[in-house]
Amino acid sequence: MWQEFLPNAWESLLSRIRSFEFFQKNAVLVPVAALGVGGMLVCWLRSRHKTKTLEMGDGWWGSGERPLKGKEDESIRPFKIETSDKEIEDLHHRLDQARYAPPLEGAAFHYGFNSNYLQKVVAYWRNQFDWHKQVEILNKYPHFLTTIEGINIHFIHVKPSYVPHGRAVQPLLMVHGWPGSFYEFYKIIPLLTEPAKHGLAEGDVVFEVICPSIPGYGFSEAPHQKGFTTVAAARIFHKLMNRLGFKEYYLQGGDWGSPITINMAQMLPQSVKGLHLNMVFIAIRGLGRMISVMLGAYVPWLVGLTREDVRRVYPFAQKNIYNILRESGYLHIQATKPDTAGCGLNDSPVGLAAYILEKFSTWTDDSFLDKDDGALESKYSLDELLTNVMIYWVTSSIVSSMRFYKENMSKFPGPAADPRLGVHVPTGIAAFPQELTHTPRTWAKDVFKNIVTYSYMPRGGHFAAFQEPKLLAQDIMHFVRKVEQL
Repeated sequence: MWQEFLPNAWESLLSRIRSFEFFQKNAVLVPVAALGVGGMLVCWLRSRHKTKTLEMGDGWWGSGERPLKGKEDESIRPFKIETSDKEIEDLHHRLDQARYAPPLEGAAFHYGFNSNYLQKVVAYWRNQFDWHKQVEILNKYPHFLTTIEGINIHFIHVKPSYVPHGRAVQPLLMVHGWPGSFYEFYKIIPLLTEPAKHGLAEGDVVFEVICPSIPGYGFSEAPHQKGFTTVAAARIFHKLMNRLGFKEYYLQGGDWGSPITINMAQMLPQSVKGLHLNMVFIAIRGLGRMISVMLGAYVPWLVGLTREDVRRVYPFAQKNIYNILRESGYLHIQATKPDTAGCGLNDSPVGLAAYILEKFSTWTDDSFLDKDDGALESKYSLDELLTNVMIYWVTSSIVSSMRFYKENMSKFPGPAADPRLGVHVPTGIAAFPQELTHTPRTWAKDVFKNIVTYSYMPRGGHFAAFQEPKLLAQDIMHFVRKVEQL
């Protein structure tokens, strides 16, 4: 028996010796392999949490095919707004030929711009408004043009005249919307560039402000190709800031300026020090959000809503469905057949004024619907309002500005912030009480992952910089101070 056992034992012993020798030879490989597998696991876990960015891409919006050879002219050229007697005479002739339809009795602004008050506005425009003087006011800040992706981009660039010792100058890109223009920022610019002169010197924040015109608006050339979206505008404005020599900068926007600057933050987060918004639109999607809406009216604390949120959001159907439908008829036209309505507006200054100024009434405060004059002059002067209209008129840009809706509304998610991508840069939100829609902080967090400040503004509506420049400037400064302290 032992004769049978001995060979088996001997083979078992040899096998163990060989295994030990193999282990000794490969003792280094085992931990190396373990480290490799561990490293791969860490990389995989980190990739899952890596900030997703919006693809920057490239574009060509000039006329015809993009040139195959030759570098684009990257020069920055001084620009000056000019007018002529011929331009003004043509305007006056068209104003004199206007026809008006009498309003319904007691209609106020519920049917749109009241034609009785419109006649008063046109009379002032024809006989008292001084376009030459307003052009001088527009030219008080430095204007420039530069060519990006085949079209001329207009912008103003205002630097502080004096910077106290120890203060850092922060570059700030501010983007307007529709039916506004770069002129909306004329009252807030001095507050940001020279805060000490306006009682805003309690902090150490001073800005140099860059306000571009969205392509197709005002003095920026309109795209000649289809498909110009907020993503294209975001890319162009990044190129503009890079061309001006800025590597990092702050962004601010409302209306179309909001999705444009959001896209900029998603595209190159490493270049965006902070994003400040005075309008946030997040679509009501998903079961969780619907439950939040339903419970919010009864147990707001359970779904993260504050008392002020409840006051601004409810009754939900009235404020978020009926009111939005009432104020968005223009949007459906511009998102489907902008050129049809645009033809008439581009030919008639009276029609253009009614179309634009009606928004400056009801979007400033929806209670102005009940006023025969839309309470327009309670917040703005006719010179201010008509200057904005003139920017559209003299540039014939109403049609191209309206096309921006069609280009964007055909794309998901449209003007609403896309929760699938998110915004990870430091974000400040100024929630004005008369904005078209209110987005509570708890909803905004679905998209904005790093909200540094969220302010319930005491008054003001859609055109914040135009209507409440000091309030907006203070909130921007408060936000930037906090970001700089992070």
